[in-house]
Amino acid sequence: MAGKAPQENIDEQQLSVGSVQKKAVGIPGIVHALEISLKQMGPLRSVQTLVQINQKDGFDCMGCAWPESDKRHKAEFCENGAKAVAEEATKRRVPPSFFAEHSVSELRTWDDFRLGQQGRLTDPMYLAEGSDHYVPVSWERALGILADELKALKDPNEAIFYTSGRTSNEAAFLYQLMVRGMGTNNLPDCSNMCHESSGSALTETIGIGKGSVSLEDIYESELILIAGQNPGTNHPRMLTALEKAKKNGAIIVAINPLPEAGLMRFENPQTIRGLVGGGTALADDFLQIKLGGDQALFQGLGKFLLEEQRRPGSAHAGRVFDTAFIDSHTMGLGEYLEQLEQVSWAEIVKATGLTEAQIRTTGERLLASKATVVCWAMGLTQHKHSVAMLRDIVNVLLLQGNIGKPGAGVCPVRGHSNVQGDRTMGIFERMPESFHDALDAEFSFASPRPHGFDTVAAIEAMRDGLAGVFLGMGGNFVRATPDSDVTEAALGRLSLTAQISTKLNKSHLITGRSALILPTLGRTERDTQAGGDQRVTVEDSMSAVHASRGRLAPASDNLLSEVAIVCRLAKLLFSSDDGGTRPGAPDADWDAMMGDYSLIRSHIAAVVPGFEDFEAKIDVPGGFILPHGPRDSRTFTTDSGLAHFTANELEYPKVPEGRLLLQTLRSHDQYNTTIYGKDDRYRGIKNGRRVVFVNQKDLDSFGIADGTMVDLVSEWKDGVDRRAPNFRVVAYSTPVGCAAAYYPETNVLVPLDSKADVSGTPTSKSVVIRLEPVA
Repeated sequence: MAGKAPQENIDEQQLSVGSVQKKAVGIPGIVHALEISLKQMGPLRSVQTLVQINQKDGFDCMGCAWPESDKRHKAEFCENGAKAVAEEATKRRVPPSFFAEHSVSELRTWDDFRLGQQGRLTDPMYLAEGSDHYVPVSWERALGILADELKALKDPNEAIFYTSGRTSNEAAFLYQLMVRGMGTNNLPDCSNMCHESSGSALTETIGIGKGSVSLEDIYESELILIAGQNPGTNHPRMLTALEKAKKNGAIIVAINPLPEAGLMRFENPQTIRGLVGGGTALADDFLQIKLGGDQALFQGLGKFLLEEQRRPGSAHAGRVFDTAFIDSHTMGLGEYLEQLEQVSWAEIVKATGLTEAQIRTTGERLLASKATVVCWAMGLTQHKHSVAMLRDIVNVLLLQGNIGKPGAGVCPVRGHSNVQGDRTMGIFERMPESFHDALDAEFSFASPRPHGFDTVAAIEAMRDGLAGVFLGMGGNFVRATPDSDVTEAALGRLSLTAQISTKLNKSHLITGRSALILPTLGRTERDTQAGGDQRVTVEDSMSAVHASRGRLAPASDNLLSEVAIVCRLAKLLFSSDDGGTRPGAPDADWDAMMGDYSLIRSHIAAVVPGFEDFEAKIDVPGGFILPHGPRDSRTFTTDSGLAHFTANELEYPKVPEGRLLLQTLRSHDQYNTTIYGKDDRYRGIKNGRRVVFVNQKDLDSFGIADGTMVDLVSEWKDGVDRRAPNFRVVAYSTPVGCAAAYYPETNVLVPLDSKADVSGTPTSKSVVIRLEPVA
């Protein structure tokens, strides 16, 4: 028997602060995963569902993009993966009667946790202009309304087509085809807000915007640097790989502003040692770096390697750099070394908050390692200088030839389970010319070449009256984006907002003048079409593509798959008055593809390199690995055909006196904007979310006591005070001058115009704030 949905918002008055944990998972992780599973699914459904997660004949977990090894456990999931699956496979439902009972005005007062816990959406719903209640509509009418609004636009560039990283390869490919068939490249996605900086830096330096390592490389690495990442919460299955690497002799260095339990000690719930033997210590060193100081750290590491390469009498003199690799496969070394000579150790120490000795010790570890991997996540990608920061990581790896050899490489760890696959399928506002040419040849049309809007540009267009319709393929756009007040007002200017969703969220309530909810199948559910039961595919963080097939009965008989929604909408958009196809539209059999997803995959195979014989490849259990030139053969598809060293001016945030630099982050009971529960077990937070973690020395200097209620007010050059009210101060181990608080509650503080150079990613890890005690 599943539990009832909560009927109240989180009561922050019940918030309590306990001890910080120094180990992750173990028995508490098992207990909490089962607790949430039973509440959402009940005992029988929990068993039926959990045993299918990440199995070769099961469905891919939507909780993260960490890959699976070839040999799978029977329980191939983590605590937060179980939570993600339970949220989707829940027995709770949100039928039309729910919207008759609750107005949009009322639902806007509900918090994210309460909204998300209500259960699965069951029917298409329509919010007419001037109405305060959604009403049920048929699929024919819902898609007709959307198609009519899109066709009524004066310019196709007035439409915004957003994508969440949960979307399958098949749905994503058809979605971008439909959008480009309309005549626009307005395809913003969640990657714009997370790993866009990674893609930008890696494409520029090694020719491909993806990580270059495999799980085997993690296992075989001698040194793993983990920067700006909290795998214990965000990618818990990564801990198993790190444990294996550790047992093989790897040294692990954690680089982060906050100490995170998952990198201290891992109690693997799959082993006796993990449950009762104390687990495995992971990080050998913890570098508690200032927010935004990572570029300085890697420039310091590069400077140390340069000094050792040149130091007379050093045992490493002349042997630090992999000169054979550098001479054969790279360019730009001279300019990079000249830049390192100019940066001072004093500046590096100031930027990082570390001692020179700490950085040199890490440099010694690099010297001793013959195979080094650098992993990172959004702690590095959401700063103004993120792309330069990541270029400097590549620089350090190139010096020692740590690209394209076993146990070495770059490892950007992505969150959404298919965010990398969606980009491969063409969900990008700036796809290369080669993709357009192949798409045009396959579907006999001319796709548009002018670049479209990324996420920030899309919000700006909506704000400035340059857009009229928004369609979201999954996700929770209004809560994932920066500058919440600006974003909400921008969406309100639109004629129509439409959301393809599995569950209720704020994006259904912050709408245009009219709105649609289009409920879709989840990853866990059986997808039956005219050609029988279908499978979809996903791509993980390490470029592995495999099939996913749901087994559960759909939450409602009135759900459509994402593929079916796109196909039915495309038919309406591209049909002519005489029943034929509009001139200039893609030559595609939308009905056939909707009935048999293998036809979609045959088109993908013709358009996207590496997907030849797609269907046969996914018939093999575990799927296949996409080609990756730098990893496979040290082939770099840059303009020069070589990997690029880059000379990057050192940058780091400068914070005015009396202010703090804030990073927004997840709690442990959270996946992106989805709130599973009220606790952050590892950080000692229970029954609440509105906390701000601050160093005790900063609190003393401000004259603010631990436990004080404050407003967080961000400061930006536009002079606007952006305010997040009523946060409890928690004295915490974070670098002096740095603070942390949970999103999406703090997204309101991130200015829309504060974004990373090159990538345009919002700077959610570099927000200057002041604390104002609540009277």
